Parts: sequence; structure tokens; C-alpha cells
Amino acid sequence: MTIMTKEPHEVSGAESILTEEALAFVEELHSRFAGRRNELLAQRKQAQAAAADTGKLDFPEETRQVRESQWTVAEQSAALQDRRVEITGPAAPAKMAINALNSGAKVWLACLEDALSPTWRNLMEAQDNLYQAARRTLSFTSAEGKEYALRTDGALPTIVVRPRGWHLPEKHVEIDGVPAVGALVDFGLHFFHNAKLLHDNGEGPFYYLPKLEHYLEARLWNEVFSFAEERLGLPHGIVRATVLIETIPAAFQMDEILYELREHASGLNAGRWDYLFSMIKYFRASGSSFVLPDRAQVGMTQPFMRAYTELLVKTCHQRNAFAMGGMAAFIPNRREPDVTAQAIEKVRDDKSREANDGFDGSWVAHPDLVEICAEEFTRVLGDRPHQIDRKREDVSVSATDLLNVADAEGDVTEAGVRANIYVATYYTAVWLSGNGAVAIHNLMEDAATAEISRSQLWQQIHNGTITADTGTKVTKELVDAFFAEEMEKLRADISDEQTFTKYFEPAAEIVRKLVLDDEYQDFLTLPAYELLA
Repeated sequence: MTIMTKEPHEVSGAESILTEEALAFVEELHSRFAGRRNELLAQRKQAQAAAADTGKLDFPEETRQVRESQWTVAEQSAALQDRRVEITGPAAPAKMAINALNSGAKVWLACLEDALSPTWRNLMEAQDNLYQAARRTLSFTSAEGKEYALRTDGALPTIVVRPRGWHLPEKHVEIDGVPAVGALVDFGLHFFHNAKLLHDNGEGPFYYLPKLEHYLEARLWNEVFSFAEERLGLPHGIVRATVLIETIPAAFQMDEILYELREHASGLNAGRWDYLFSMIKYFRASGSSFVLPDRAQVGMTQPFMRAYTELLVKTCHQRNAFAMGGMAAFIPNRREPDVTAQAIEKVRDDKSREANDGFDGSWVAHPDLVEICAEEFTRVLGDRPHQIDRKREDVSVSATDLLNVADAEGDVTEAGVRANIYVATYYTAVWLSGNGAVAIHNLMEDAATAEISRSQLWQQIHNGTITADTGTKVTKELVDAFFAEEMEKLRADISDEQTFTKYFEPAAEIVRKLVLDDEYQDFLTLPAYELLA
């Protein structure tokens, strides 16, 4: 096989990442595992079509023995024993990476996925930042001369890297004329350069695995880990992976996913926003009983979300794995004290609920929220690093409970329809400009929330949903008219006309087409990716 990078070293430091040896390792990963990945992606479509026809999912009968037998995952790494607060964010730019590492969190989820726009520059800078962070040499000087460096007055968080999901390609790396698998590029480059050093220092290598839809996809990751360890002459089992349970089929296979990764597993995470996206996507054509209220009304106390998170805690603790809570989207705004006070109160309530439900830690998106999350978990944990010993034997969750969208409280409103158009377009524009996470109306939005927004619109149109506040039927014509109006609002909110023309107009075209087309596109980021540098 031959490998070609379309755009080589446009980022300072990338020459140390894109070495001949590292690229050969990525090529070998692709050669061994891309074919199986393609088969599993095809199986996703078949499974989704079958579920849509029946409006049902169930726990797999063929793996009943896995669910009912006694087994546990491998002993947890010392560096991951205390995960009470994890800060999430993109691994680039360097300033954000340094702020995350200096935040006081126990773990930094260094994102190469939903919080990072996958431009080639961003991906290479992210890999270089992770390379330097592993060696404690990461620093940055702004254009104004302000210097940023890693703290020396306290411990730095353990780094857990989130590569892209199985579905995403990497067009800048071609192997025999075919785009490489994005997940294998992300994992391969990071593992090749950092795994031995991280292992020698007792700091890794650790990963978060996004958007799995089947235990066989977890099996494929386990095979990748085992091969990578052997190929580089490292001990078997040094990788530890936390899987985001952020798709509805994965919620029915939590035991199985942990079992497949048991020699490499650390835990599961309640990826709440992608979970809502998956629920809409999977059952978008299964009738009005699967139409969710406005996104702002679908919190973690809704019955089907409670069922999902309680089952996750029970499953993890039965297997001696960590149960990690999800992101509270509210973020402080230092220019608006009232907004900040409200955000902190909402985050505190969210983290208190998770800690009391049995989670071992949770996520925040902003350094100002680290202490809040830590306080709420410490109230429950005390000096203990986790609460895996709390097995939640009181929890009993059925397939019906997990799919009980019909009992969700709330309504679809015209304001919610408009908000979905605004958020999906705004985020996509920012993503096209090279930023993967952005604050919109004091909420931290990433690709998952944009996916929810555009998917709700498609589902509402195709189910003829009636808005509760105006009594209007959601149709293509109505949504198209709202698009024009929301674009005028965006034009007024974006002061730079050049930015609006360059990013917001193509973003609106992408989102509008996805929402109004009869055929549903599984991921917004796939057509948007074609416009990225």
C-alpha cells in the first residue's frame, strides 16, 4: 500500500508528528482494520432500518449469557482511580489545551471529535499539543505577548484522548487513493508517539471512544488496541478506554461493550446530547410517539433519560468499571453576573443529581465549573476516589423504559423550531470557520447539539407535528420561511459581513438541505466536511 498526505507540514511541529514511521503505523492500522470498519458501518444502516419499521429495540438475545454471567473488567489504572471532575475541550488551540490542563480537574478529555473542527491544521496542532503535553513542554505566546505555560504548583489532569468516530474519514491522508479512517489516524498518530512514554510515567495511554452502535464495534477497537500494543512492543492491556454510551442501540448493549473491551476497559460515559440525537435519528420515521419536545425541555430527569443513566451506573459498577456523568451545557459569562449565577446553580444541581445517583465523576466544559463539580462529588464521595462499590441493585430497567419517549414532559413550540434553525446554522458556520465548540446564548454547543437541532426539524416535518404555542403544523414551507427569518437574525448578530458571507451562508445551505430533503443524512458533519480545508 502507499500513503499520501495531501497537505504536509503547514503547522509548526507537525513534522515531528508526520514521520515516516508514524505514517507507516497508520497505514498498517488502516490495512488491517478499515475493511471490517466498513462492514460494521453497513450493518448500522440495516439495524436502523429494522428498528424504524417496528419502533422497537431490545437487549440482544445472542448475548444473554454475557449479561447474566459474572465477570469484571481489568483492574483500573492508578492514574484513573479518581475521576470526580473531568474537563472537556478541543486539543487545539494550545491556549485552550493549557487552560484545561491548568484547570484543577482530575482528567482532561482532549477532544479530536465533536469539539474540534477537523481541519488539517487543527488536527496537526492537536497532535502536536498532545505530544508536548505528554512531555510537559506545552507552552504558547499570544500575538499580544501573553505567555501561557503548564502549571508547576499542582498536579496536572490525566489526559484521555477522544479520537473521531468510526464513521468519519480523513481526506488529507489517502491510502491507495482512499481516504483513511479518521479514528485510526487520530489514534494511530497519538499512540505511536506517546504510548510508551505515557505508560512509563503511569499516565496512559487512555482514550474515550465515541458513537459506538454495536458491541462488535467495541470488539474492533479492542483488536486495534491489542495489535497496537503488540506492534510497538508494549505490554498487553496498557490501553484503557472509556466508551461514550451516546447512541440508543449502545444503551441496549452496555454489558456487551464492556465485555468486548474488558482487558482494556475503564468505564462508560452518559453522552447525553448525542444520545438524544441518536434517539431522534433511529426513530425519526417511527411515528409521532418518538417526537421529542423542544431540546431545551429534554433534561436528564425525563423518564427515558433517567432509565438510561441509572442502567449505565448499575451496569458499570457490576463490572467494576467507572460510570461517568455527562456534560452540563451551561457555562458562566463573566460579563453577566446574573447569567453566571444561574449557570452555576444549574450545573450544581446537575452534578449533585449525578453524584447521588452513583456516578463516579462528571464533565464540565469550562474551568470556572471545575470546583463546582468537584464539590458536589466530594459531598458524596468524601475521601473515596469513586463509588464503584455502590452496585445499584435497586435499579431495574426494561427495553420499554429506555424507549419511553411518549411520556416525556414538554411541547414542541414555534420558538423551539426557530431556535433549532438558529443553533444548527450558527454552529455549522463556526465549525466551517475552524472552531468545534462555541457558546451560543450561554450554552456550550458542539456537533451533537447541532445534530439534535437539525434532526428534530426533519422529524417534525415528516411527522406533521403541531406546535403547542401557535397550533401551526410544521411543514417544509413553514421551516423554509423560518430559515429566511432566522438568517436575518443571524445577519444582525454577526457584525462582520465577510464572515457571514464566507461561513454562515454556506452553513445555512447545508442545514437547510439536510432539513428539507426527503432523505435523511446520518451525520451533518459528513457533507460539511467537504467544505473544510
